[in-house]
Amino acid sequence: MTKAFDPRLLDLAQDFREALRLGVYMFRRLDPEGELTAAQLSLLSMISDGGLRVGDIARNLGIKVPSATEQIIKLERGGLVNRQPDPHDSRAVQVVTTKAGLAAVESANHRRNAMVAELLQELTSDEIEQLTAALPVITKLNNSFQN
Repeated sequence: MTKAFDPRLLDLAQDFREALRLGVYMFRRLDPEGELTAAQLSLLSMISDGGLRVGDIARNLGIKVPSATEQIIKLERGGLVNRQPDPHDSRAVQVVTTKAGLAAVESANHRRNAMVAELLQELTSDEIEQLTAALPVITKLNNSFQN
């Protein structure tokens, strides 16, 4: 049995998904000259607070484990990540960011934040306030999806 939703919520869901989709495209085009691809930066950012298993990385990126492994191997060759034993399961490994990987994430984030700040300068004060007010709601939605 499918749950019935208020049509306004379905319309809002469609508009929200479309805005996020277009936002993802925009962020993928940021910093095309950077040393990291959008996928590599996403992976490095994801594990920068601590290690994750390859399967978790793949699930979070929405890709298959072999594709995640391929990205990890590239980052490992570049000295940006290491694999180490999972402290909770001796059969598994975690992928962790190296100091060089953390520095690469910080550098890419700094450049990309500057690019987005330039875009934000085009907004009115009211639009900036609206965007600022929306961020906690978007964060709440993101957190509820991940838990």
